[in-house]
Amino acid sequence: MATLMDAATLKSRMDAGRRTVLLDVRWVLGDPHGHSHFRQGHIPGAVYVDLHNELADPTVQGEGRHPLPKTAALQQSARAWGVNDGDTVVAYDDGGNMAAARLWWLLRDAGFHSVFLLDGGLGAWRSAGYPLAQDEDRPTPGNVVLGHGHMAAISMDEAADWHRHGILLDARAGERYRGEIEPVDPRAGHIPGAISAPTGANLDSDGAFRDPAGLRARFAELGIADGTKVAVYCGSGVTASHEIAALEVAGFKAALFPGSFSQWSSYEPNAVATGAEPLGRAEDWNPAGQ
Repeated sequence: MATLMDAATLKSRMDAGRRTVLLDVRWVLGDPHGHSHFRQGHIPGAVYVDLHNELADPTVQGEGRHPLPKTAALQQSARAWGVNDGDTVVAYDDGGNMAAARLWWLLRDAGFHSVFLLDGGLGAWRSAGYPLAQDEDRPTPGNVVLGHGHMAAISMDEAADWHRHGILLDARAGERYRGEIEPVDPRAGHIPGAISAPTGANLDSDGAFRDPAGLRARFAELGIADGTKVAVYCGSGVTASHEIAALEVAGFKAALFPGSFSQWSSYEPNAVATGAEPLGRAEDWNPAGQ
């Protein structure tokens, strides 16, 4: 099934009156003003989606900063966005789809297959000269019925051993992987055995996904081939979804570690590696400083 929809195709659908649910996931780590940005300009007819409260369950402890929402809660949110069974959903943001990919993954995991990322996000829409809107009308509630478990996901225990039989990708920026900085999580570094694969490398200079051949070559350089068991994590399971979308464009399947490094680093017995190598340095293998 297709992962991406370009701006011209979306505009053509809208002009033809074909039912399309547009969902704007305006969120960036450290910027709590996504809704304000949405009000300043969005694709006409789009509905704002609150990532922190609608695409995560912030009440859950011990599972990272953005635990997956419960199925009933996600279904309630999707209905509030106006989603019906059989609809086509297009998600986007204003940052290369780093946040929108979380919604894409969740709906796919819920068994909703006709969901796309707007390739290039809001930037592609603007660059094409298409109109923006500042209105915010709540849609008629939908009737979608969602499930769970249609996308692969792994636990923290599985993440610990993944590198022994497959490839575990760390989708965060390289400096966070190496442990040079850590702006939000308890410890700096990466899960031992993980390979650095920053999500930004999935995009071209215009913020759109690289073409399938380019993405496939990128992941091949990381050791991924047909049949490789791949799992992905990031800080809290958000941008890792973007990596999974890029892998799908390239023709590979991958599992998500939803708790990601925010869960891993908060559990003291877990070792944390630093530096550029997957297994880090010898002194890293001393969990909790013991």
